[in-house]
Amino acid sequence: VIPSQFFQAIKEGIEEARESGLLAGFPVVKTKVTVIDGSYHEVDSSEPAYKIAASMAFKDAYRKADPVLLEPIMRMEILLPKEFIGDVVEDLNSKRAKIIGFEHRPDFEIINVFVPLAELFGYATTLRSITKGRGFYTMQLDHYEEIPEKIYEKTLKKVRGY
Repeated sequence: VIPSQFFQAIKEGIEEARESGLLAGFPVVKTKVTVIDGSYHEVDSSEPAYKIAASMAFKDAYRKADPVLLEPIMRMEILLPKEFIGDVVEDLNSKRAKIIGFEHRPDFEIINVFVPLAELFGYATTLRSITKGRGFYTMQLDHYEEIPEKIYEKTLKKVRGY
């Protein structure tokens, strides 16, 4: 039985391992940790020992769990004149976007779409260029999805440097 005075050290060990993320250095999310067993020795037990043991146990379980890398998916609402819809949709398709739908208004069109955040760097400039400065958008984080295999390999190379 582990004495309660070591519970905080165990939590810290797990949290540090979770935050450091073994997969490309990103934090581990959507996890639940339950300590089901442990031992105590009057001489050898200490807060650092429990912290290290908890961290090692988390890392071991993590490796066995077949983890995946997630990417943020943004929900966008793009407002633009009707004549630019084809070009904007073509550009969105090149960005792994999933179009949710279109709304028609008297003076403009609205495209509702999910797009990986990684694909949106520089998008304001791209949209301005395509729509001759007449397109606008809003975006907010919607959810996370597993990164496709081809993107996963590129991401690991970028993060690791090899």
